[in-house]
Amino acid sequence: MMTMRWFGAVVLAAAVAVPAARPQEFTPPKPGPEHEVLKKFEGTWEVTMKAGGMETRCMATNKMELGGMWLVTGLEGEFAGTKFYGKGLDSYDAASKKYVSVFVDSMSSRPLVMEGTYDKDKKTLTMAGEGPGMDGKPTKYKTVTTFTDDNTMTATMWMGGEKAEPCTFVYKRKK
Repeated sequence: MMTMRWFGAVVLAAAVAVPAARPQEFTPPKPGPEHEVLKKFEGTWEVTMKAGGMETRCMATNKMELGGMWLVTGLEGEFAGTKFYGKGLDSYDAASKKYVSVFVDSMSSRPLVMEGTYDKDKKTLTMAGEGPGMDGKPTKYKTVTTFTDDNTMTATMWMGGEKAEPCTFVYKRKK
């Protein structure tokens, strides 16, 4: 009985001596000036893609969502006679101080994942990463997107290295 009292006293003393564990306050991130760059992409865009001597057109719809933290893209068109659909998510990661991007589409079961930086003087977003190659195997990607004006941007994409022939995407804002 005496042992139980001592045990209870020790437990009580430990409980009083150790402050109650409080959950740390969580403050969700808020959009910053880097997200203003992504807002430039908002809207509906007519896209002309040129690659390998071929040209195709599609529509892209971009909207800032998820509390203004993510640019959500929907892409729809036709590629090599086949209907094509794509979805993208773009944001700015304050921890790595880089823009991040994930893109998936109806022609692959593997995402394209990239990160990069924005040069405000050149109005250019440069991203690099890895995604599915034409053979389905992982390959390196690089894109350079330049804003010509508020309603026009051009994206050049290299798949498999900068020595490969690039694809060019010209975006015109639909009014």
